[in-house]
Amino acid sequence: MGSPCYFALFDLQPDFRVDLDALGNRYRELVRGVHPDRFADASEREQRLALERAAELNEAYQTLKSVPRRALYLLTLRGHALPLEATVQDPEFLLQQMQLREELEELQDSADLDGVAAFKRRLKGAQQQLEEAFASVWDDAARRAEAERLVRRMQFLDKLAQEVRQLEERLDD
Repeated sequence: MGSPCYFALFDLQPDFRVDLDALGNRYRELVRGVHPDRFADASEREQRLALERAAELNEAYQTLKSVPRRALYLLTLRGHALPLEATVQDPEFLLQQMQLREELEELQDSADLDGVAAFKRRLKGAQQQLEEAFASVWDDAARRAEAERLVRRMQFLDKLAQEVRQLEERLDD
């Protein structure tokens, strides 16, 4: 048998919408139970099992905490393996990606902090729209292709948001 469902580890039902505060509290509670200090006098096997459990909890927590990773995980729970690079089948989004990248490069070149802040707000709005759209289709087998397309878009915007944060840090220095 494979590893247990990440949602089950935290006593949650598989769903796209997750209470992140409750998830974080449950994670900290569970991790305390497998902390290495608790197993200092335990056998090597018990120490190894506690370490494996802590790693499993961490992986599950990181997956469920991240919107795109949670979306992808939900689709894999439904038996869908998502092809990694399929943006070519989504020419409209491919064009949007290129425009966003160019805009970010221009903001970087001009070191425009106000522009970066405005870009970040627009990006957050786009991410929220994708999340709403995904929440309404992920569990509908007839709309699987749409859910997969939304996950790929989420992954791209998440990566772009990380780049925006890095740019902000560089410009703040």
